[in-house]
Amino acid sequence: MRAWLIDILDCPECRSDAGLTLKIDTQTHDDILSGVLECQACARSFPIRDGIPRFVQADENYSENFGVQWRSFRAIQVDRIAGHTLTQSRFLKYTGWSPEWLKGKLVFDGGAGAGRFSDVMAQFGARVVACDLSSAVDACRANEYDTMGRSSARGEIETVQGSLLNLPFKSGVFDAVHCAGVIQHIPDPDAAMSAMPALAKNGAPIFYNFYEIDPMSKFQVFKYLMRRITPDWPISRVFIFSRWLCRLFFIPSYIMSRIPKVRFFNRFLPICSVHHPHIALRQQYEMTLLDTIDWYGPKYEIRQDHRHVGRLMESLGLTGVRTANGIAHATKGSIHGGSAD
Repeated sequence: MRAWLIDILDCPECRSDAGLTLKIDTQTHDDILSGVLECQACARSFPIRDGIPRFVQADENYSENFGVQWRSFRAIQVDRIAGHTLTQSRFLKYTGWSPEWLKGKLVFDGGAGAGRFSDVMAQFGARVVACDLSSAVDACRANEYDTMGRSSARGEIETVQGSLLNLPFKSGVFDAVHCAGVIQHIPDPDAAMSAMPALAKNGAPIFYNFYEIDPMSKFQVFKYLMRRITPDWPISRVFIFSRWLCRLFFIPSYIMSRIPKVRFFNRFLPICSVHHPHIALRQQYEMTLLDTIDWYGPKYEIRQDHRHVGRLMESLGLTGVRTANGIAHATKGSIHGGSAD
């Protein structure tokens, strides 16, 4: 943890704006490895372990399956380490944020997991605060300190273990808010989507990416039947189950993906197949395994109607709201709800 992070952290319990005091136990150069953050108002304390401030109690962490998942597959979706551009392409396509605009910006990445999108933004020169409920933050920090393929313009990533339902940050400090791939896994998606815009400065863009309600999902019978029980399994069993499914169905799914009129039916297989033509077959298998674990492991899967998300954003006073299947854009307006310049 670098010292600048403390300036934007806040006590998630009392939110007094009194600030947090920092006690350092161990430090290497500018990286605080262990210590304690203490609220000056309520005296609640929060540990810093392995360079990460931790604001999550054990009974709050409903998503530790993700922690195990991302620590096991920490680099597979990080472009510069894995040797592809899949995450960057997706990020630029859906956010519409340019590399030039991101340079020097302070960006909040909610539900960052292992930091695939945080890393893209940092490569473009942004300073990113990657926040996740689970121990996936440890994988995110490991990726940040992996030097492979770092750009000359690279900014910094700071990781925070915190809840999107109880954010440990001051209001109005971020130049942009990004949240992709996690909203559907939160027990109260509306509450999380309502809380994050408060972190942004006036005029800042807000971007959400989520699972859209899909009528075709009712035909994915095996997947949804199994999801009735798999989230309650130990994550080790989910790994074993997913590996066996991938061994059985990956090759059939690959063959189906090569046939235009047949590839549509891949979604009805019991795995979550990934067949990007620009990555090696081995990587396709590993990503398929990852996404299959990602399907059967999470406790919650609450899909959204993008029109509902748009109405929610408008009710918060956000401006320029635009939505489409699985995505929503808006801008943080002025204090009085007007649009920012």
